[in-house]
Amino acid sequence: MTTPHRHFLNLSDAGGDAIALMLNDAIDRKAARRGLPKGTPDADAPLAGRTLAMIFEKNSTRTRVSFDMAMRQLGGTPMVMDAGSMQLGRGEPISDTAQVLSRMVDGVMLRTDDHAKVVTMAETGSIPIINGLTDLSHPCQIMADLLTVIEHGKSLPGLKWAWLGDGNNVLHSIIEAGALLGFSVMAACPEGYDPDPDFTAQHDANFSLTRDPLEAVKDADIVVTDTWISMGQAHAEAKLAAMMPYQVTTALMAKAKPDALFLHCLPAHRGEEVTAEVIDGPQSVIWDEAENRLHAQKSILLWCFGLLG
Repeated sequence: MTTPHRHFLNLSDAGGDAIALMLNDAIDRKAARRGLPKGTPDADAPLAGRTLAMIFEKNSTRTRVSFDMAMRQLGGTPMVMDAGSMQLGRGEPISDTAQVLSRMVDGVMLRTDDHAKVVTMAETGSIPIINGLTDLSHPCQIMADLLTVIEHGKSLPGLKWAWLGDGNNVLHSIIEAGALLGFSVMAACPEGYDPDPDFTAQHDANFSLTRDPLEAVKDADIVVTDTWISMGQAHAEAKLAAMMPYQVTTALMAKAKPDALFLHCLPAHRGEEVTAEVIDGPQSVIWDEAENRLHAQKSILLWCFGLLG
């Protein structure tokens, strides 16, 4: 019997109920592992016999290590593949690669520049496809963010999330999560760096945009930012200048709620999008957030393989 599989290209592929199920599973699995060596498989080893191909067209630390360890802890086998050393790097159509890999492995995680590539892979392959990052969205990161917020005692519905800076792929997935899970997102972005209007139009129920960083963080429960210069972009002086008024500082954090949490998906540039005092300060939960990439990824994998929900 063929096990049903699911793709995880955007959070909407799962929906709010499935996201809640995955988050609960991640909390339980993380707790069950407490005290174990990190290389020890989970007691049930639910992905024993399964292999995940991880294709990287962009540099990675957290995505690479978290998916690799997720598969090991779930009893499966990770296979790290650099796109530059594959036929993809010589121009093989991604649809052909998807069909070949579907005959040899059980799932694919793709970290790439163009969201159309993960869509094509999902449409032409016959195994689960997971978006490890694209130019449009970063759903796996936001699952870790949601898990971190819950762990720190906050219920998601009704929260106010404040975003500062570039309207990028991470913001897109936060907006999507807010629409699915009932929290609001106010983004403060400089003119010319807004999130994709076509994407936000699909998930705008709880989203608002401002040019004023103080308005965004006022009474916020969560304050989030990301690097201003994305991978592959030149260190653009004009962009840095436009972004500087949106730097997260202690003064800006003081406008949020006293128990507000600070999130950053990393890597960070202290002194650019955030000051060292904030990112290394008491409201920052970035190391929990980074670790939770692993725990969230495990539950995403189980859901994609049809073993959860």
